[in-house]
Amino acid sequence: MVPGGYIWWYLDGVSDDGRHGLTIIAFIGSVFSPYYAWAGRRDPHNHVCLNVALYGPRGRWAMTERGRGALAQSEQRLAIGPSALEWRDDELVLDIRETAVPLPRPIRGQVRLKPSAMTTRGFEIDSRGRHRWWPIAPVSRVEVELSEPDLKWSGPAYLDTNAGDEPLEDGFVYWNWSRASLRQGAAIAYDAVRRDGSEGSLGLIADPSGALREVELPPAAAIPSGLWGVRRAARADEGQLTLRKTLEDAPFYTRSLLTGQLFGEDFTAVHESLDLDRFANPVVKLMLPFRMPRRSR
Repeated sequence: MVPGGYIWWYLDGVSDDGRHGLTIIAFIGSVFSPYYAWAGRRDPHNHVCLNVALYGPRGRWAMTERGRGALAQSEQRLAIGPSALEWRDDELVLDIRETAVPLPRPIRGQVRLKPSAMTTRGFEIDSRGRHRWWPIAPVSRVEVELSEPDLKWSGPAYLDTNAGDEPLEDGFVYWNWSRASLRQGAAIAYDAVRRDGSEGSLGLIADPSGALREVELPPAAAIPSGLWGVRRAARADEGQLTLRKTLEDAPFYTRSLLTGQLFGEDFTAVHESLDLDRFANPVVKLMLPFRMPRRSR
């Protein structure tokens, strides 16, 4: 991996009853790390972390950055500190041992992602081929079994990966992304404003076989901004979009749970908005260590 580069693996899931949700992101070259930025982004392997966010009753949030001594990686397994992700047969198994912030409460247990199928197609999402995205398993199921906090649930899930050869804010000004669960698959939308002034939009339908089909999505509809004022918009049939819950509301990004209709079909979607101009602000970086402590291992 080149200096300034990054890779992350992203998983999200929502329980069948809609009461619970989670996102888990494993980073090498942690793109949102103030420590990586302050170090000149020379060594991405010295800035790794596992971000675990639990939403709903007994929700918790952890994002502890660690140094290169905490990283162990092979073709089938990625360990970051005491936590690990590993492909076992046709499942991705996540053994989690993290500590939440700001209250230091444990997050312990196992998450299993079961893809319906794996996709084989990746996409360049900038205009120079320096940022790449692969929706690995857009149609999946997740099983959550944690002892700390005491949680057990299952529901539809999603897995992808992003990688780049430069800081994220060098390639982008802003983006909206969402994945919506449909009856027979998932719909994914990417809308980005790039640093060179160009804009890019991508709409995909993924079916349970792993096939991806590019589609023209309905126009974006605005969603009310959160506390920090980050603008957000999402794709849905006209007049058929509801902000069900804001899951994360930070100075430079939001994560939301949406419901609505797409192509006449009801959906539940996980949605993110990311403002890279705000992230690049030195004042914002000074705020991040309160949510993102760093340890050597």
